[in-house]
Amino acid sequence: MHAIRFEGRILFLSEDPTLIERQIAGEDLSQAQAGKLRDDVSTDEITPGWACFHVDETLGRYPYVGLTCEGRRPIGIDQVRRGGFAVTVAGTRYGKGSSREASPYAERMAGIRLVIAQKFERIYRQNCHNLGIFTSSDFGLVDRIRAGEAILVSELVAGLDAVTAEVLARGGLFNYTKARLAGEIAMEPQPPLSRPLTYVEKIIARSAKRPPSASGISFVRADWRYSHDYVTGMCAAFMNNAMGPEIALHDVASIQCFADHLVYVEETMSPAKRALGLLDSAMAMGKMQERFCAQQGVRLHHRVPGRKGAEGICHSIMTERYVLPGQVAIGTDSHTPHCGALGAFAFGIGASEMANAWITGDVRVAAPKVCRVRLRGTLPDGVDAKDVVLHLLRLPEVRNGSLVGLVFEYMGEALRAMGTDARATLTNMVAEIGGLTGIVAPDDETLRFLRERRGIDFRLEPWMRSDEGAHYAHEIEVDCGTLEPMVARPGDPGQGLALSALAEAVAIDIAYGGSCTGGKLEDIGAYHAVLAWAEEHRLGIAPGVRFFLQFGSEDVRARSDRVQMVALFERMGVQLVEPGCGACINAGPGASEREDQVTISAINRNFPGRSGPGALWLASPSTVAASAIAGRIVSFSELKASIRQ
Repeated sequence: MHAIRFEGRILFLSEDPTLIERQIAGEDLSQAQAGKLRDDVSTDEITPGWACFHVDETLGRYPYVGLTCEGRRPIGIDQVRRGGFAVTVAGTRYGKGSSREASPYAERMAGIRLVIAQKFERIYRQNCHNLGIFTSSDFGLVDRIRAGEAILVSELVAGLDAVTAEVLARGGLFNYTKARLAGEIAMEPQPPLSRPLTYVEKIIARSAKRPPSASGISFVRADWRYSHDYVTGMCAAFMNNAMGPEIALHDVASIQCFADHLVYVEETMSPAKRALGLLDSAMAMGKMQERFCAQQGVRLHHRVPGRKGAEGICHSIMTERYVLPGQVAIGTDSHTPHCGALGAFAFGIGASEMANAWITGDVRVAAPKVCRVRLRGTLPDGVDAKDVVLHLLRLPEVRNGSLVGLVFEYMGEALRAMGTDARATLTNMVAEIGGLTGIVAPDDETLRFLRERRGIDFRLEPWMRSDEGAHYAHEIEVDCGTLEPMVARPGDPGQGLALSALAEAVAIDIAYGGSCTGGKLEDIGAYHAVLAWAEEHRLGIAPGVRFFLQFGSEDVRARSDRVQMVALFERMGVQLVEPGCGACINAGPGASEREDQVTISAINRNFPGRSGPGALWLASPSTVAASAIAGRIVSFSELKASIRQ
């Protein structure tokens, strides 16, 4: 049986930055000496957004440079690679956040071959496997590796499905695909399931195929495959390096590319980062996407002529123009579940997985475990979908990672009363919950959205729902009538609390409304409602506060303009920003510039450094707008009550 000896040191990501610095300086610690390990290490900390402007082995200079422990960042550029580390050990929920394969690729290029943690986020772990990096939750391996023992591969892949174990055994996904294309690995239709099915199980069953020896995992036809400028270049480079430049793409018409992450980087990148050559790297990434699309005949949604911004954020446009109920959509962004609001099975994948899907037309999917989220009752005035998600994120079973990798199927009276844009907030932020995706069975509201926003007369089919008696791995019930406006404290989206429980007054410097989560048409309407009320009461944006508002797409901007919302924003002094990802990834107007700045934001995650060095609070669109008027974090209802007094 093949065994691996990990030649190199073990790096413990301790909560104590001093202990990390001692390891970087050359001291080897035991697991006991490392103390409490860092939980919730995000991909933003493994490779901050600015490090991801590289798509090659240069990434090996940057693993963990964003890691924050007790307010310090103990690991610098090149230190992991120079330190000779081969194994990383951390706490639970390792790899939270972005789908960026740059994070495990940076670890691999720095010499890391094994990551040990209590639990891993789905996309991060799958990216590791695709790159040939082992992951394990067996902390008993630590002392054995320290003693120089070779570890059997069978131990390292224990508990994995047969396909993933084969991917690792072959050294990564592309080697597995070569074997598929050569006929060494056969595929056959998945046998039909003779039991009540969930809606997402039905979608998968329509095209699922798998190797004869595999169970619990299948390859499913992808109706849509899309990527953006932050990742397309890496996808293309990985594909060409592994498969050769002459490899043909499957069904080019179903592939879409987007310029959205980098559209503002040239005007917002700091002098310090420019000095590192990062602007040149970022611009090169955009050019790589342009070349790929030109060479392959792929449609590129680019900048809008005469405007600063882009056509829109990738999954915003996919929802507004392309994806339909019952389809499968995959994207190189963790917030691809956004499209699940239309009743599509949509989820994020990494660069290797996307490049592979370009070639094969399908994507690997494990048999889904589904969590039914029943939203009972009626949401009170001033409470919206973002508050619902922030409530879900603070639930113990979400915080401890028990539901990582599940599909979240939303239903209930409160859900039925929501518009598609609000539902998109629920499905979009399943990325923060750690699920595979979020989905809503299509209904009359779905048909309304498709008819009014896209001019489509779509017909629902009887199969587009979950069967009575379908099995759910977990169920969550929310009495929506008891919910209040919520915020999430800086550091993690799971640090939510009701605004009424916020003991201290939190003054703000920046209010940011935008991103895929907070830049939809209904979100723009929520900002507008607050500002219209403020104008009526002769109130303006608080002195010293900058209020940025960024549209999710050109369609949203145009529709907002037609009903005079943009005119009000301009009168009130809001700094309008054309579509793009922008401040959400610290690459556009609205991100903080100093550590002492406080931001209230409608984006989806607030990991350290995610949107600048300052403290970032998450909230709903109406709370963001109300806080901009008050100069401190308040809900719209609190703002109105303060004026009545």
